[in-house]
Amino acid sequence: MTKHDVVIIGAGPGGYVAAIRGAQLGLDVAVVEREAALGGTCVRVGCIPSKALLESSERYLVAREHLAEHGVGVEGVTLDLATMQARKTRVVRQNTDGVAYLLDKHKVTRHLGDGRLAGPHRVIVEGADGVLELEATHVVLATGSVSATLPGVEVDGDVIGTSTEALDYGTVPSSLIVIGAGAIGLEIGSVWSRLGAQVTVVEYLDRILPGMDLQIARDALRILQRQGLTFRLGARVTGASVTGTGAERRARLEVEGSDPLEADKVLVAVGRRAATDGLGLDDVGVLLDDRGRVQVDAGFRTNVEGVYAIGDLIPGPMLAHKAEEDGVALMELLATGHGHVDYDLVPSIVYTEPEIAAVGHTEERLIEAGTPFRTGVFPYSANGRARTLGQTDGKVKILAHADTDRILGVHIVGARAGDLIAEAVAAMTFGASAEDLARTVHAHPTLAEIVKEAALAVDGRAIHI
Repeated sequence: MTKHDVVIIGAGPGGYVAAIRGAQLGLDVAVVEREAALGGTCVRVGCIPSKALLESSERYLVAREHLAEHGVGVEGVTLDLATMQARKTRVVRQNTDGVAYLLDKHKVTRHLGDGRLAGPHRVIVEGADGVLELEATHVVLATGSVSATLPGVEVDGDVIGTSTEALDYGTVPSSLIVIGAGAIGLEIGSVWSRLGAQVTVVEYLDRILPGMDLQIARDALRILQRQGLTFRLGARVTGASVTGTGAERRARLEVEGSDPLEADKVLVAVGRRAATDGLGLDDVGVLLDDRGRVQVDAGFRTNVEGVYAIGDLIPGPMLAHKAEEDGVALMELLATGHGHVDYDLVPSIVYTEPEIAAVGHTEERLIEAGTPFRTGVFPYSANGRARTLGQTDGKVKILAHADTDRILGVHIVGARAGDLIAEAVAAMTFGASAEDLARTVHAHPTLAEIVKEAALAVDGRAIHI
């Protein structure tokens, strides 16, 4: 039996970051991962490949439709999807290799195979070389999540698939139906729309981007519609089937109260669920909640001694950076007794063009809670840097407490929103007021000035509008 201080099952963002931080703190850490390529869903088939395709497809669109206005004449712009996909694969490999390098650098032991609990301090690893039993003072479950399914819609991995398949199409489908108007559906739908597919997004709710500020979501909807995406909101999908054979195979989608929809491909993007299958949780008595997530206390402890869980396995936003923070906090708790994550300040980003980003409370949540607030909004169209970029769609919206002026939420739709939101997160982490942000010097001309102006607008004194 091999012994370690900590054994982590899963080498995604939560698992590998926890392993590195644990090693930095002097713990003997081992990671169990079934995939030879490290990094988990995010690096292999999620965040990284999707952003690579988003970047490539946006550059294709700009070259085809927008360079002329800059005085750049380009003729005969063509799409080489094979090369685009090869670049995506190369970017993924650079990241997975980077994770492997970091684990080796920090002397983290790697065990290749499927890991499952065999007791409070024991893990069984089943791999190509046989069965290995590990003993650890602490066992951390960090297996992430998998795509959620929809009743009546059977995924065949070809015509009807998840994000994994939709990121790897070998040809551009003439038509694509996306079920779900969340981040994954909008990002991947944008990729294939830019490359020539007719994309229809079908959403059960009467809005896109559930959970985000409604005003920002409505602005994003209008922008995406102008880009050519079609939306069917308030539409309940009741079933899906595949018709035809061979190259003629197509999907037929049944929608309650309306005629069926047909398309070459269907992407099921209705969320994700905790990946708890095969972990042996029932065998050792680890408790789950009513949504299938692992129950943990404030210190990430399960009800079983020595077993912990982080990331997408536990409640909270299913985001890579949240999982990373979980992993760091847990290792610091184990090594020093102190560790913390502020779950109210986990930013979320949708990498469409323009990007959509948010942190903190939405206007709807503040109204529901009866919290008094003031709002400051500033448009990209009034910003000099946005004009020079030719990216004037969008706005920054800041919500501040009406009495204390403390910033309660920041919501952005616009160019590079994912980078701009970091300033808001930093400010809110230190309890900043809108006045603090408004009086912070921002370089000119930058998009960050929009954040400053929105903070000024909270007090009704924006300068440039």
